[in-house]
Amino acid sequence: MSNRIIVTGGAGFIGSAVVRHIISNTADEVCVIDKLTYAGNLESLAPAATSDRFHFEKADICDLAAMEKIFSEFAPTHVMHLAAESHVDRSIDGPGEFIQTNIVGTYTLLEAARKYYSTLDETAKEKFRFHHISTDEVYGDLEGPEDLFRETTPYAPSSPYSASKAASDHLVRAWKRTFKLPTLVTNCSNNYGPYHFPEKLIPLVILHALDGKELPVYGKGLQIRDWLYVEDHARALYLVATTGVPGETYNIGGYNEKQNIEVVKTICSLLDELRPKSDKKSYAEQIVYVADRPGHDMRYAIDAGKITRELGWKPLETFESGIRKTVEWYLAHKDDWCANVLSGGYKMERLGKGE
Repeated sequence: MSNRIIVTGGAGFIGSAVVRHIISNTADEVCVIDKLTYAGNLESLAPAATSDRFHFEKADICDLAAMEKIFSEFAPTHVMHLAAESHVDRSIDGPGEFIQTNIVGTYTLLEAARKYYSTLDETAKEKFRFHHISTDEVYGDLEGPEDLFRETTPYAPSSPYSASKAASDHLVRAWKRTFKLPTLVTNCSNNYGPYHFPEKLIPLVILHALDGKELPVYGKGLQIRDWLYVEDHARALYLVATTGVPGETYNIGGYNEKQNIEVVKTICSLLDELRPKSDKKSYAEQIVYVADRPGHDMRYAIDAGKITRELGWKPLETFESGIRKTVEWYLAHKDDWCANVLSGGYKMERLGKGE
């Protein structure tokens, strides 16, 4: 039998990739729950939204009554919880929203799931899973150049964002141990790819470069991140939700460690090739170095060996193939999806539809 999957935050960057993957590659039904904050974009769901297996509910995960109603009416077999505030700089400027959405929202969703789970028969309980999608930032940063984040790495969050995600991870594990809710947790490295909101490094650099703007790099750009193509992540998340072992944590990484400055220069080189300037100058001349953010972690790197050994997942994209696909996508969609996001038009379209 096919699955019935709730995806919270399904209009966001990773969530929409998960939804597109499910609709395109399985027979499952999907119910997207999204509050449609600034980062929620219905246009990112357009490839999936025409399917009769796609459903959408505009709702806040902090609204218990709304969550209970959706659980009751949709009757999910799986929950994939991606709804979160996720931008570190925004968490520094205004931590309160991160506490509310990432901690209170996760608690509320767990309670709705627990109530729903209690109504299921034993066969349905055996199938039900609550999959919480988290981040590698809960681990803090790495000291040695050879060290990696593993599922057993102690938590040491550095920002309000990562602290709020760490708290939500602990709640999910507590609901498994105390209430026997069958939960799973995944922690992933930095994602990139199509439909990424332009405040994040890679889309920001692409669009700023094309517009002739400065390309801001924190500090000297020596911070190291492990980059994971979003479609590889979507495959991994679906695999964990449907075949992972309750109570387990799976780290998901791309095996692509790059310094931020290396990422920026790679994008500039691709743009030099794919969209050369009329004056023949390199986009790299637009790079500027700015003051580092407070508490900036220096290095993240994931050991994804467990999910490979136990579930058979591995990334299909190298950084070189994935970043080329990403740049090509933004070049192809600069005048539609990107323009609509940058102008705020995607928000106005919601209002016009009574949302």
